[in-house]
Amino acid sequence: MIPDINYWAVLLATLSSMVVGSIWYTPKVFGNYWMKAANVTPSGNSRDAVRPILLTLVVSFVTAWVLAGTTYLSWNFYSGSFFVNALLTGIILWAGFTAARFITHDAFDGRAPGLTVLNVAHEFVTIVIMALIIGVWPPNLVG
Repeated sequence: MIPDINYWAVLLATLSSMVVGSIWYTPKVFGNYWMKAANVTPSGNSRDAVRPILLTLVVSFVTAWVLAGTTYLSWNFYSGSFFVNALLTGIILWAGFTAARFITHDAFDGRAPGLTVLNVAHEFVTIVIMALIIGVWPPNLVG
């Protein structure tokens, strides 16, 4: 079975991750803490951010695409509400892959627990918002 995916929802979910990250890591929210905990010193050159931003855009698209596909498979298997399937699928994938992997790698890297919590929470918010977008815009609405 090939999942039916609404690519407009995937694109919007991709952009939402950029908005969440821009707010989450702004200095007035968690940016200052993140820079200190991650030992990041801004270069002051905005060009240095281009590559990471482009990479984040690509990876966010892949995340939204996988979430949309797995949501469709979940909905097809369990039936019920596409919206609820999107949220539950997003949370389960976040817990099983994103959070679990972050915690494992950060423990071995010796990262501060607060940094791990900050980044895992950011990913949770990102995935939930992606799931909300994908859930309210199921693939059968693509015209």
